[in-house]
Amino acid sequence: MVRYYTGIGSRNTPRAICMLMSAIAKKYANTGWVLRSGGAEGADTAFENGAVIAHGKQEIYIPWDGFNQHYHGRTSLLVTDKLILESASKLASEVHPAWDRCSAAAKKLHIRNTFQVLGGDLEVPSSLLICWAPIQGDSIKGGTRTAWEIAKLYDIPRFNLADPGTEQKFRSFVAQ
Repeated sequence: MVRYYTGIGSRNTPRAICMLMSAIAKKYANTGWVLRSGGAEGADTAFENGAVIAHGKQEIYIPWDGFNQHYHGRTSLLVTDKLILESASKLASEVHPAWDRCSAAAKKLHIRNTFQVLGGDLEVPSSLLICWAPIQGDSIKGGTRTAWEIAKLYDIPRFNLADPGTEQKFRSFVAQ
């Protein structure tokens, strides 16, 4: 059985956390897990780099062809099925606090977050989500929030490395 995890986060993730994310991705790749991410700078790139170093499998979902030097079919996945995109858009709009104020490009980025958690057909949820994003109440701030809230809806365990206790647990995990 294939096991998926979502590895994402802020473009402004601290360097030390990005290094931890790469180590986490290597550890998961070495045990057969498949990374789902989104091709953005910062956290996404850190997870991708770790998976690449360990020759791990990845599903990198992009909002449009050429996003951050990721191209559909060569290095990444671009979901184009209209019905699936409509379902993903509906789900993203339900968890985003200001969907109506998002630009078309921003909506594509948030729709992409849906695939990072549920897969390209929205049918195979990740087993867990690991990220770094500023904590805000019982959620997080920034674009990663959409994926976080979708994972919450699906009862997917969520781990934010911005929490010092969570960071320490993952540092211990990669040290084993």
